[in-house]
Amino acid sequence: MAQAHPTDRNIYFVPHSSKWPFFGSIALFVTMIGFASWLNEITWGRPVFFVGMLMTLAVLFMWFGDVIRESVGGNYNKQVDVSFRMGMVWFIFSEVMFFAAFFGALFYTRTFALPWISGEGDGAATHALLWEGFSSGWPNNGPAAVGGQFQTIPAWGLPLLNTLILLTSGSTVTAAHHALKAGHRKALLVWLGLTVVLGCVFLFFQAEEYIHAYSALNLTLGSGIYGSTFFMLTGFHGLHVFLGTLMLAIIWLRCLRGHFDRDNHFAFEAVAWYWHFVDVVWLMLFLFVYVL
Repeated sequence: MAQAHPTDRNIYFVPHSSKWPFFGSIALFVTMIGFASWLNEITWGRPVFFVGMLMTLAVLFMWFGDVIRESVGGNYNKQVDVSFRMGMVWFIFSEVMFFAAFFGALFYTRTFALPWISGEGDGAATHALLWEGFSSGWPNNGPAAVGGQFQTIPAWGLPLLNTLILLTSGSTVTAAHHALKAGHRKALLVWLGLTVVLGCVFLFFQAEEYIHAYSALNLTLGSGIYGSTFFMLTGFHGLHVFLGTLMLAIIWLRCLRGHFDRDNHFAFEAVAWYWHFVDVVWLMLFLFVYVL
């Protein structure tokens, strides 16, 4: 990317305007149009969704490539580093609020909506009027039994295994960070590579869980309120694990090429923060979705 001014460590680096936000918005628009159409069983929705995903990944690859070239070119100083850190903090905060919305929907459904419709508390009149005979037990596919009967996934099988995998990956990425700060290049690559492998294993087991849910348990996205909240929460978390694993793999390649040293490695730290956030979200999912 062309520079707006000559490199000067005392000047805040400001690049020329970038075309990637424009192309990124188009890619995200195509992705969401495809996803919404896929959910509504429109035939072209699924291929459009995957085309949009490929477009998004391509934009991210090119955009991050520009940022990497700026970084290794020596354009960033302490002021830029602070900006990146603040930006990552706000990004993770936005992700916290994103998942808070889905956890809030789960909490509202279980604590207020279902008991109210079933006639508990002040909902007796509503219960008699809307759906007499409805019981609010959880898991529940709603008063209309949308999607038919289904079975849930036991918490102490694959979900517990995936919990242990993610907790282990949080330890390995921390070990990699310590190795980087200590200047132990070989240990850095081993621990970080193991973190990438653990992320891939998690995704594999989650795919196995989804296949089993659809084929053997009749638990689908259309299984009423339980199915929708279950797949929205676990599915979006799986998407974040995929993105985190991809970022960790790119950081591993950058470590292999010697892009970082013990004092300048914020890209590594940012991805590590993101990965720990993913771990924490999964622990909440395991507790509130699988166990309780």
